[in-house]
Amino acid sequence: MEIARKYLVNHVPADYMEFPCHAIEQAYLCTSPVVRIRREDDSYYLTYKGKGLMAREEYNLPLTEKAYAHLLKKADGKILSKRRYLIPIPETSLTIELDIFSGDYEGLVLAEVEFQTEEDANSFIPPSWFTRDVTFSGEYQNSRLSSI
Repeated sequence: MEIARKYLVNHVPADYMEFPCHAIEQAYLCTSPVVRIRREDDSYYLTYKGKGLMAREEYNLPLTEKAYAHLLKKADGKILSKRRYLIPIPETSLTIELDIFSGDYEGLVLAEVEFQTEEDANSFIPPSWFTRDVTFSGEYQNSRLSSI
């Protein structure tokens, strides 16, 4: 189960590049249900996501590079590219996944935080540099961005 809140970000923290980072490329084979393929650095995955906005089932299966390349040719819509910075939130066990998009979505910056429970997610107070909460609108789900 994935439980997460997602926010737009207009101004990133000055030190964001000091944190661990992953290069991500992902595409969608289907958006209802969501079936995604992803390259994260040198790892490859196929992911199934159930319905939902803040909480939904998620299953990841490993792929080989060859299988990823084969499936990428079958993807619908845009291939998304981004750099993900992992920023710990002080005095918590939470981590901000700061996604800085390139390519078709150059300039888009989203922050996502995953939680253990829906109660934790609902009581979360975001850092001041987060702007609009887009968790429940669905307009910034990556599967939706791939099809716009």
